[in-house]
Amino acid sequence: MAGLPILTIKPQAAKRLKTGHPWIFSNELIRLPKELEPGQIVDVKNHSGGWIGRGYFNLQSLIAVRLLTRERVEINEDFFDQKISKAQSLREQWRPGEGAYRLVFGEADGLPGLIVDRYGAALAVQFLTAGMDRLTEPVLQGLIKRFQPAAVVARNDTAVRTLEGLPQEKRLLYGEIPPSVVIQKNGLLFGVDVWEGQKTGFFLDQSENYRCLEGWASGARVLDAFCYTGAWGLHAARYGAKSILGMDSSERAIHQAQANAERNGLGSACRFVKEDVFDGLRRLHAAGERFDTVILDPPAFVKSRQKIKEAIRGYKEINRLAMMLLSSGGVLVTCSCSRLVSHEMFREMLVSAAADAKRSFTITAWRTQGRDHPIVLGIPETEYLKCVVLQAG
Repeated sequence: MAGLPILTIKPQAAKRLKTGHPWIFSNELIRLPKELEPGQIVDVKNHSGGWIGRGYFNLQSLIAVRLLTRERVEINEDFFDQKISKAQSLREQWRPGEGAYRLVFGEADGLPGLIVDRYGAALAVQFLTAGMDRLTEPVLQGLIKRFQPAAVVARNDTAVRTLEGLPQEKRLLYGEIPPSVVIQKNGLLFGVDVWEGQKTGFFLDQSENYRCLEGWASGARVLDAFCYTGAWGLHAARYGAKSILGMDSSERAIHQAQANAERNGLGSACRFVKEDVFDGLRRLHAAGERFDTVILDPPAFVKSRQKIKEAIRGYKEINRLAMMLLSSGGVLVTCSCSRLVSHEMFREMLVSAAADAKRSFTITAWRTQGRDHPIVLGIPETEYLKCVVLQAG
């Protein structure tokens, strides 16, 4: 890739890059090259001319450059094949024999802007940045060569792309979507809708957290709020829960949850209802209902820093209501997948919610995303999921 444009960073940017962080912000460049196309591959040097790395540039984004490599190598199909091979090896090491996992987790796997989720023979891919969107073809060919999938679906229907000047869209990039995509998690079977499902069809990041219900769920009356396709509730049923009430605002998700319950022979213990969760929690509280276990796993409440306070209010309200619905000694599993809500903010919110609910709690577990969503020491943005298990006094 001889003759690539060269961008120069200011001295203050070098410190963060030395820790392995791949982002360069627009105000860290000595000059913003307005003549470059969004997503164009560039070389980056420091203010004294020393080599930094190779990545892609986008003037429309606050993150002007995302580094792909610190070496002088071609960004081509072989490059992606090596990166994906390394990512796959790690997943096989962490989860031997698994057929459903996050294969590529953006910056954590050295491929900023790229998400690849594997659901058996189907791959769901997200190209989140202009730079990665321009590299769709070598990524696709690398995936086909390595996995021979039945289908590769581009789930580019995420709002993050608008920040990069990209349209939201869904495309079938390769093959045909199987009539039924079914995965196994912790001994349970789940149907996955790779075309219409939330995220890319399943909450893969919670796969290890579902197991925390073992021991807590036995004989319990369980409320699974924001149940989506029933993963939390069905794990509770598998671990011996007496009854599960699942609640979600999506009728499509409710049908899928019930189908998953029947698929696993757990239909008699599970009931899933379509209802706004905020309204449903208030209704249950007004009716004097009590549950031994309440699970809160909402979608991200915050997409920008300007919405953090609003999101915290939402989190506090659902957690306050959930706490009031717990029986004595009951367990609350409460989650946030909003990266902009830090661990400290989430804990402060829970403290405030507990005070308003006039309940005391012990933290029995503080968990994060599964290992197929690696957290890189020098890239704090790779950690986003909070999953807290609280036991009421």
